[in-house]
Amino acid sequence: MASSKKTRVYLEIGKKKTFAMALDWPGWGRSGKTADEALEALAEYASRYAPVAKKAKFELPAGAGDGFTVVEEVKGNATTDFGAPAMFVKSDHKRVTAKEAERTAALVQASWDTLTRVAKGSPQSLVKGPRGGGRDRDKMLDHVLSTESAYARKIGVKHKGPAIDDETAIKAMRADILAVIGEKSDGKLLVPKGWPVAYTARRIAWHALDHAWEMQDRDPGKKKKSKK
Repeated sequence: MASSKKTRVYLEIGKKKTFAMALDWPGWGRSGKTADEALEALAEYASRYAPVAKKAKFELPAGAGDGFTVVEEVKGNATTDFGAPAMFVKSDHKRVTAKEAERTAALVQASWDTLTRVAKGSPQSLVKGPRGGGRDRDKMLDHVLSTESAYARKIGVKHKGPAIDDETAIKAMRADILAVIGEKSDGKLLVPKGWPVAYTARRIAWHALDHAWEMQDRDPGKKKKSKK
């Protein structure tokens, strides 16, 4: 049975690309050339996000992708058009309870766990794009970790980007990130010119899942099966 409650989303509208991001489900966000295309992509990915929510011990409501309530629209920038959600929204500055913070932290951790699981099952060499582009698995993982290190500084967590095989350093950095995300908040920036914690959590989870799903889609083994 489909849920009668529509999923709350916001739209980040750039000149070339629009992102539709689920406000209550960090990591569930997709883009398209238009708002309609972005919302269609978000709906299509509900089934791929559901296991992430379950990993965090939450249930994505049945029919969560069947209907959306757009609660805010924000103007994007060059980063939006490049391919990443870059803008804050009003709710990023609201107070966050301890329970809400714990839930967000669990969903971020589940996003990391999903990327780790997918990477372990992926070959090193991935199918290239139509113009020969796209990172292979290890370069993609290195990119995620170095980028997370940069994101973490926006909430006052300072770690050098760890090597992809340095599990101790990866766990240390991510534990410190979760320690901030998992704490109740008054919504204020933790460092000058930094990012709201809510936005940081959403950006980190989206980035991990975006690359996890990319690995799955560019797996040469799956490409061969689809042609049979």
